[in-house]
Amino acid sequence: MSNSEHLANVMVQCFIDAVNDGVDLVPVVADSTSTSKIKPFVDLFPGRLVNVGIAEQVMVGTAAGLALAGKVAVTCNAAPFLISRSNEQIKVDVCYNNTNVKLFGLNSGASYGPLASTHHSIDDISIMRGFGNIQIFAPACPVECRQIIEYAIRYEGPIYIRMDGKALPVLHDAEFQFTAGEPSLLREGRQVVICALGSVVHEAVAAADTLKEDGLDVAVVNVSSIRPLNRQSLANQLSDADYVISVEEHNVNGGLGSVVAELMAEQGMTAKLVRLGVEDGGYAAAGDRSYTRKMLSIDSAGIVMVCQQLVHETLV
Repeated sequence: MSNSEHLANVMVQCFIDAVNDGVDLVPVVADSTSTSKIKPFVDLFPGRLVNVGIAEQVMVGTAAGLALAGKVAVTCNAAPFLISRSNEQIKVDVCYNNTNVKLFGLNSGASYGPLASTHHSIDDISIMRGFGNIQIFAPACPVECRQIIEYAIRYEGPIYIRMDGKALPVLHDAEFQFTAGEPSLLREGRQVVICALGSVVHEAVAAADTLKEDGLDVAVVNVSSIRPLNRQSLANQLSDADYVISVEEHNVNGGLGSVVAELMAEQGMTAKLVRLGVEDGGYAAAGDRSYTRKMLSIDSAGIVMVCQQLVHETLV
């Protein structure tokens, strides 16, 4: 595997490997063959892909039907359309009925940049957390992505995997082993603990490395498993911190920021918490993604600034 790889390519290779290993896996797309980069799979297994056209509700319902027939059904399309257009089908056909469907939300967050709020997915985690009986993951790098998908294919039941829309560098070494529910510590530190998910984990790591050069002790925790979540493991990583920052390309309500806030309140933690992401009642800016992240202070420079303000007690 190269140092950087598009997570959709990782996804498709996992599908190919699964079918070659005898898994009766069927991808279902909503005219999203390009978005899902599914062509290598179709070339190898013609007739196995189901394309329902631009009809996300039908896509999810079809996947649920395939799962009830004994298939491992996987849906592959853009996260904003999967979550918004097929909300009821996910809730009822997949979650309530506990069907063996794996939902891949591609190009999540503000991946689509200039296409703006119609194409941004900044509420998918909060919506999925509101549904029962579905596991939720957000891989941060190709190594982790592959292991999460391999786990998802083996697991019997509904899963949502939030996927970024660009190539991401590898964060984990060859010894890394993904365990559902377990947050992974990428940088050690005590003054500030940064919790992040998805592609902004890279921004958090870069910020921590910069702050270390300035003499600040900053930890980075990758929370790729939203449900299940070993809450005690995350609490242990936060317990000695003076300050905690959550970072996500998602609304601060209902996503990782809410997970961290709930945990800290339940544990009676006194560390100051700052939640970085799309503000309450707001939207991600329409424009280049780097601009959007800068405006939200979820790029590495913004995270550095917030950390420095916190430690020096000048954050207002």
